Amino acid sequence: MQINVKEQTIVKTHLKVAKVVDGDGIIVTNLFNKQEEEIRLLGIDAPELRRCRKLNQDERETHVAGQLLMELGRMSQKFLSKLAPPETNVTIVMEKENQTDSYGRTLAYVYLPDGNCVNELMITNGYARTFDLIYCNELNKYQTLNSIARNKKLGLYSIVGRF
Repeated sequence: MQINVKEQTIVKTHLKVAKVVDGDGIIVTNLFNKQEEEIRLLGIDAPELRRCRKLNQDERETHVAGQLLMELGRMSQKFLSKLAPPETNVTIVMEKENQTDSYGRTLAYVYLPDGNCVNELMITNGYARTFDLIYCNELNKYQTLNSIARNKKLGLYSIVGRF
């Protein structure tokens, strides 16, 4: 497995996916102490699953109906569930500068046993977009991958031009 680990990162291993929360979040269980931790996939954003302040904001900014955004959110969650279903062993890599978000969730890149980064796969396949409100080391790369997915009309981009 080849994981992109830089000097300013924290790596956690021996984790297993307990639940896929939505298109940009999972809950993992530490295999040693059985503690659960909510992980927000760093650098990406997927549509919301339910009506909330963020969905209202996305509706205003994208001019896409909330009901459609929620359906796109379910599609994103389903894709993430295929990539990293419950019981999948994962490794997370956190940036020391951005360890948690304002909700207390751990911000991280999630790596599968084959070395693929879930965050990157979500963007590459068009099921998430770049999230730039919190800086991350992979931001430029994710912006490029997002543009390619949008231009090729992959994933959610096959339905809408923006989300």
